Amino acid sequence: MKIYDYLIVGSGLYGATFAYLAHTSGKRVLVIDKRNHTGGNIHCDRIEGINVHTYGAHIFHTSNKRVWDFVNSFSEFNRYTNSPVANFHGKLYNLPFNMNTFYELWGVKTPQAAMAKIEEQRKKIEITEPKNLEEQALILGGRDIYEALVKEYTEKQWGRKCTELPAFIIKRLPFRFVFDNNYFNDAYQGIPIGGYNRLIDGLLKDIEVRINTDFFSEREYFEHLAEKIVFTGRIDEFFNYKFGKLEYRTVRFETETIDTQNFQGNAVVNYTSHDEPYTRIIEHKHFEPENIIALSSNKTVISKEFSSEWKDGAEPFYPINDDRNSELYKRYAELAAQEQNVIFGGRLAEYKYYDMDDVIEKAMNDWDMKFKK
Repeated sequence: MKIYDYLIVGSGLYGATFAYLAHTSGKRVLVIDKRNHTGGNIHCDRIEGINVHTYGAHIFHTSNKRVWDFVNSFSEFNRYTNSPVANFHGKLYNLPFNMNTFYELWGVKTPQAAMAKIEEQRKKIEITEPKNLEEQALILGGRDIYEALVKEYTEKQWGRKCTELPAFIIKRLPFRFVFDNNYFNDAYQGIPIGGYNRLIDGLLKDIEVRINTDFFSEREYFEHLAEKIVFTGRIDEFFNYKFGKLEYRTVRFETETIDTQNFQGNAVVNYTSHDEPYTRIIEHKHFEPENIIALSSNKTVISKEFSSEWKDGAEPFYPINDDRNSELYKRYAELAAQEQNVIFGGRLAEYKYYDMDDVIEKAMNDWDMKFKK
């Protein structure tokens, strides 16, 4: 007789959502996490009354009403709208590419003039079959947009020249011929009022949780605790790196408190040139415009983000979905499919970048289809 029905390894969105669904169905659930907190990468630290996104900016957006209603049942979401700004050699551009961007680039004031300018530049690119990211971007948007807003930012993100990156990374460039700086097209968008910890705390309420607990340090013990395991960690680690290690990009954050009420006037400012080593600066208080006390405070908290190659001991953030890693993951996925009592879910276990709403939907679907019975 096992002590638990489900052992859930990892308390990020996938693990916490699955744990909630199992617990509310009367199942015995244990959640473990090797970090000293729950919530995975959406965890927030509280600094100067500001909810700081510890592992980078997380803006919740979805067109799935079921998911939107689900998350709002734990914490009401505010009306934050993601409208990032790009800084290129000191000049500011609105993102995503829209009429404000085109006006800032060329002084054009109508959609027709903007479309004509883009088409004029595209025609100058004598490439039919793009061999790399640079050629793909030039075909899609012309040289001005590529040089100011794509090239150097992408090279900082990936640590490689655009001519060395595959074309598929940038399959399309979103052009909007309206004066609208909203980055997302989804029906719903916002941040939990009070921070993401409230969402995770709601999902894990009344569930047994052990932090600072590494599954692999006592693997045999944990594997005998529950009837089934929900694993959200690295799939290659689960199989003892049998075929080799999957590769990632990682992100390092430099977070500091500054004695000013308003540092940059926006939550997200991307730095798209090599002049700065970081890819963007996040000013966390702007994620919660309803937090009047924090907004009016003469203190603010910013985080500079630095992208780099992943090494052992660093946090694995973004899968590198090139041919080598895709083939390697396929081999691990075949092993995972043979595991009768283990479900692999989330970005590390599935070696896939997920938006937050997608990972919640995936956990819901996995519960409904495979484990609800």
